[in-house]
Amino acid sequence: MIKARVTVTLKNGVLDPQGKAIEHALTGLGFDGVGSVRQGKVFDLELQATDKAKAEAELKAMCEKLLTNTVIENYAITLPST
Repeated sequence: MIKARVTVTLKNGVLDPQGKAIEHALTGLGFDGVGSVRQGKVFDLELQATDKAKAEAELKAMCEKLLTNTVIENYAITLPST
């Protein structure tokens, strides 16, 4: 079994109203010095696979087909180093 993490973030230049709301809320709570907040999402997946290269290819396909909107989002896949 291979555990993987997919981190999805908005591309630069895409408006992030949720991030802006969090930024304002943090300032309102007294956390000064917060310059900018961008929000994203994280998927932790367990794959029934042993071949790391095949798992990465499957993860990329999952991202392209379902987990991300590639028009406005970037993604990064993290696999275990062992």
